[in-house]
Amino acid sequence: MATPANPAGDGARATLAQVAARAGVSASTASLAFSGAGPVADETRERVLAAARELDYGGPDPRARSLRTGRSGIIAVVMEDRIRVAFRDPMVVTLLDGIADEIGTAGYSLLLLTDSLERAEGGLRDAPMDAALLLGCSTDLDPAVRVLSQRQVPLIGVEAEPRPGMHLVDIDNRDGMRAGAEHLHDLGHRRVAVITLPMDREHTRGPLTAEWAESSVAYTGLERLKGVRDVFPDAPAVVAAGSLIEEGLVAARALLDAHSDLTAIIGQSDLLALGAIQAAEERGLTVPDDLSVLGFDGARIDGLSRHRLTTVVQPSVEKGRAAARLALAALAGEQVESVAFTTELRLGDTTAPPRER
Repeated sequence: MATPANPAGDGARATLAQVAARAGVSASTASLAFSGAGPVADETRERVLAAARELDYGGPDPRARSLRTGRSGIIAVVMEDRIRVAFRDPMVVTLLDGIADEIGTAGYSLLLLTDSLERAEGGLRDAPMDAALLLGCSTDLDPAVRVLSQRQVPLIGVEAEPRPGMHLVDIDNRDGMRAGAEHLHDLGHRRVAVITLPMDREHTRGPLTAEWAESSVAYTGLERLKGVRDVFPDAPAVVAAGSLIEEGLVAARALLDAHSDLTAIIGQSDLLALGAIQAAEERGLTVPDDLSVLGFDGARIDGLSRHRLTTVVQPSVEKGRAAARLALAALAGEQVESVAFTTELRLGDTTAPPRER
């Protein structure tokens, strides 16, 4: 196999100008052929790409493009959980799928960051990005918002409390959870408890007191709790340390120990609800005859349970796409309008009228 030609003969990286010269076009035309940003005939583009292959040229240096445009070509997604934990949640994965599809089509790259205090003072301040999407299931976005606002990059909050200068993609968390609670009420349930998402940055487990709820800024968890308590004002709640099946199991055990008369448990995520089902079954309770269980998300849980979970479904992929489109519009200087999606109750086989135990 022939070795690609290098006009310099010294092992140096070929340049765009050399590619243009070999293809017999101007440097600007060669640049357009690579970027796809302007009209270039198919025959001309193929001639440029063939010359690039011959010279072993991989494309324009992104650092040079960054200096030229003043942009990195990167959109960051800021999340609270460690990446290995976040990727155990199918809702995070589908949200990122939607984001990646939109920004990839627009020629941007995706950077994942965590918003721990250490990152806020380091990575968030220094990481290259043109815009940031902040996932609002975090318990406290303020440190990330404070740092990124100083950088003056467009901020898109996904399920986040409104803040000045931040555009939002939201869902009707309170209304959706209220619909789920009303479903249980209509079935005849009156003794209902809740497993919540984390309520503080430390991800503390335990019974949710009135003081704790009052001091929390965990937007998503509080909105979903309000939806339940619109229907069941005195519903006890236990806080989980994360949206994980094992956390739902631990929290449901605590609820069943403290409230032996429960007839239903609501998980603020599908994974927490699956943990509640496991807690019931390990005690010999039948779902839904002895205990009804309701989730929130509409996640794909194939293989995780033999049940079809009754749950409040949210459009996670569409939510990710919308967040990416808002960021791209802001970067293009276009008018940006916040977006709100609605949820839908989907009935499964985990809820039924209560029976006395």
